[in-house]
Amino acid sequence: MSSGDFNAFEMAQAQFDKVAELLNLDNGTREVLRIPLREYHFSIPVHMDDGTTEVFRGFRVQHNDAKGPCKGGIRFHPQETVDTVRALSMWMTWKCAVVNIPLGGGKGGVICDPHNLSMNEQQQICRGYVRQMAKNVGPINDVPAPDVMTSAQHMLWMLDEYEVIHGSKNPGFITGKPVGMGGSLGRKEATGYGVIYTVREALKELKIDPKDTTASFQGFGNVAQHAIELYTQLGGKVICVSSWDQEDQTSYSFKRETGVDLPELLTITNKFGGIDKAKAKELGYEILPGDEWLVQEVDILVPAALENQIRGDNAEKISPKVKLIAEGANGPTAPEADAIIEKKGIFLVPDFLANAGGVTCSYFEQVQSNMNYFWEKDDVLNRLDLKMTSAFLAVSELAKKKNLYMRDAAYVIAIQRVAQACKDRGWV
Repeated sequence: MSSGDFNAFEMAQAQFDKVAELLNLDNGTREVLRIPLREYHFSIPVHMDDGTTEVFRGFRVQHNDAKGPCKGGIRFHPQETVDTVRALSMWMTWKCAVVNIPLGGGKGGVICDPHNLSMNEQQQICRGYVRQMAKNVGPINDVPAPDVMTSAQHMLWMLDEYEVIHGSKNPGFITGKPVGMGGSLGRKEATGYGVIYTVREALKELKIDPKDTTASFQGFGNVAQHAIELYTQLGGKVICVSSWDQEDQTSYSFKRETGVDLPELLTITNKFGGIDKAKAKELGYEILPGDEWLVQEVDILVPAALENQIRGDNAEKISPKVKLIAEGANGPTAPEADAIIEKKGIFLVPDFLANAGGVTCSYFEQVQSNMNYFWEKDDVLNRLDLKMTSAFLAVSELAKKKNLYMRDAAYVIAIQRVAQACKDRGWV
């Protein structure tokens, strides 16, 4: 989650402050936007399978709901902190605003490690979480979704508990549900595909054919897998991916010059995105240290794992060949690394634009659940492509017009929209 004294919330605030200065925002608006409107801290007692009772800590942060109900995932992670949840809820506010969907930013988390919990214990955590939050979340005020180490199954347990408490059917309460139980087709592909829709548009601007490009990915979870799938369909070649190794509690990079074969690699990958090292070796992959994905001689880098991965101490090592970085993860690049990337002249698609496909499709799922009518998969992905492309074009146009770094341009658009909503409501 964090390296040393890294604090994601301080980073999110630093990014905000830089743009607030640029926009010359008044103090009231700054104060409203740089801290969450509400946050909840609670305990979830669970009867463990061995007969003991363990108490897990849970959080829900609602950063801003001026543009609509809060929206954001619930993470299960052993190193979860409230500051990470605060940062992610803030980034969600900007993410919804940059793709212009009528939602605000929220985020949740539980300090736990699903690897060491039975399904029964995980189900109790899900139901306990909803019992603590049932009055303060719902289809019209705060809509959760899956995130790190939570799945469609967890969402369904949460939905069921919420419906039991309220005595009514509320499929729009939560997104990321299984298809057939109120979930949307295209949701599993959405974040990864969204990243590649922005990559495709960025390459057009750079006048580069995807077929002439190579890429290196950090992470091999849902986002990376689907991004690799669409990127290779466009003709690109992935030569390196990194993945977390549960046994060694560290990550490794898997490199093969002839290219990564996604279907083949998936046969030796566990459900958490961990690749089997011994089997990968047999398939001709070089096993390298975890951070080697960053220094590959490729055209495109896609960090699609955790925050704070490209930092001041390693950004200089990025190959001069790299022309594009598309951030599939949330907050993967520290502010001091941004300065280096900008100096190197690398085109950057910032996280809350690049990975907004997930929340956009969650919004589509919510719309479908609330009207109880579901779209075909092609329909979902076409709408997603349209939303992601128009958001990308708006940001890149502003970046060119005002000579701004892409991250700053995306922030300017998002913060202006949310600040305006706060003003229109008379909050500031």
